Amino acid sequence: MGSRILTARKQAAELGRIRTGYSRPNPRNPKGRPIPVRSATFLLSSHSQQYVERAAELYGGEVEQWTPQGQSVAQWRVITEARELRAILPAGDPLSQSYELWTGGGCARRCDGVTEQISRRPCLCRAEYGEDWHLQNEVEQGSVCKTTSRIGVMLPDMPDLGVWRLETHSHYAADVMAGGVDTVLQATEGKSMMPVRMWIEQRNVMRPSGPKHFPVVMLVPSIPALRHALSGPLSTAAALNPSVLVDRPALEAGPAERPDYLAEARECTTAAAVIQVWHRARAAGHGSDELLADLKQIAEDVEAGVDPRTGVVDDDQDDEPGPDADGAYPAEVVDDGDDEPPTAYPDAAAWPDVAQPGNAR
Repeated sequence: MGSRILTARKQAAELGRIRTGYSRPNPRNPKGRPIPVRSATFLLSSHSQQYVERAAELYGGEVEQWTPQGQSVAQWRVITEARELRAILPAGDPLSQSYELWTGGGCARRCDGVTEQISRRPCLCRAEYGEDWHLQNEVEQGSVCKTTSRIGVMLPDMPDLGVWRLETHSHYAADVMAGGVDTVLQATEGKSMMPVRMWIEQRNVMRPSGPKHFPVVMLVPSIPALRHALSGPLSTAAALNPSVLVDRPALEAGPAERPDYLAEARECTTAAAVIQVWHRARAAGHGSDELLADLKQIAEDVEAGVDPRTGVVDDDQDDEPGPDADGAYPAEVVDDGDDEPPTAYPDAAAWPDVAQPGNAR
């Protein structure tokens, strides 16, 4: 039996990165800082040339060797033609967010909005610049932390098992991305994968200095109907092929099973009970001349002392006491009072007028 380190983080291998921008040389100063460019399509980069070539086959674009800014190891990238990516969120919480400040020596600050994790002090940016501290980056780059969101997704048509990491520093994209992921987690409880659709949406906001344009990565569950995303964990097959979730036409309900009214009537011991069977059949829309005739015959048999189940005459009639030596029968007291409780059908003692041939319904 294998064993695990209980405190270790369990995460899939990172195969590459998904990016929303790139940099180009500064034509005025080729040796100076490159100019950042927002892309209308996704970029994919990796240390593996094979992965990037496959991405170019799937999403278009030209494969090129490229060295990320501030690094010395060359990688491969492709500026794709894809404005949208279909991906799969792995089980668990794939989103990591924090406020970070990076310098030449690495990460100087990492904050959750309340506590700066490295110094263990309250949020330093808020203490210095107030609630709108994030606007300071628009005035002076590198003076405050950047909103940093990282999410790992699987690209189902790419080779090998692992995740592609998307990183964005958009303060506004952080809320949108967190909302989409939290919707998925609420539905699946983090117990299953979820197919998602990702695209780059250009937005703008007014500032005192004028309009500011920025890209937002949208991430929403990619399912045929909203209820599929909110109905609990999905199977792996549904995550890989959401089309299996399309509702199929419901089978038409079969006709309700018709009660056996004749069998019920044959269990009755009085004609009035047989008439009640007729009332139920007619109320259910099952009345017919044939059923009426059969029930009347059963009622007559019951009154005549014939067992409607067997056709045998009731033997109890032969046990009635005969006249005594003087020819007199034993007296029987008859109560003429009407003390019977009301029935569901007041006229149950007699067939209703409608119970005539031709009026069964």
